[in-house]
Amino acid sequence: MNIEIIILTAVAVFVISRLYSVLGQKTGAEPPARTRRESVRRAPEPSEDGAETASPVRLRPAFTGEAAAGLEAIASIDPTFSPDEFIRGARRAYELIVSAFADGDREALKTLVDQDVFEAYSDAISAREETPSEPMRLLRIRKASIAEAELAGGRTGLVSVSFEAELSDGETTREAREIWTFKRNLSSKDPNWLLDEVSAMA
Repeated sequence: MNIEIIILTAVAVFVISRLYSVLGQKTGAEPPARTRRESVRRAPEPSEDGAETASPVRLRPAFTGEAAAGLEAIASIDPTFSPDEFIRGARRAYELIVSAFADGDREALKTLVDQDVFEAYSDAISAREETPSEPMRLLRIRKASIAEAELAGGRTGLVSVSFEAELSDGETTREAREIWTFKRNLSSKDPNWLLDEVSAMA
């Protein structure tokens, strides 16, 4: 009996030692250790409850060309100002104003131009009505680019755009080369720019 107990005890010790040696090793089924992720640092900004949250830092684009100083001055008051977006809006304004003038639509013109320009257009519409003639209509805008920009009176932005366009009255076609100056009170909640002046391009 004593010999049998000794043998069984030895077998048990051997089996336990083998199990420990197997279970104590990594088999590849364990979940991988967590890796540390690097994140881009963001500037903190206050949330509604006063705590700081991370948000991307918005960088103002660099302005180039002869109008750069004026554009920079405008952007210092209105950080959302974008030359590309402005040109898109100016092209659309050109189309609307030329169309409204051709149609004699004074109500539409009032929303697009300042008082002096409106009076000039209104007088021209009246003169055309006295001697009916086919108005010139826009065929296409060939080119539109910012020529000048300035900040006037501390809060008024003035941006001049040179336009090259083709107009037609149905019989004849002519090329228009003009500089349109738009203005806006940069402190106003109204984002729209009004046509302030029209001059022939030199």
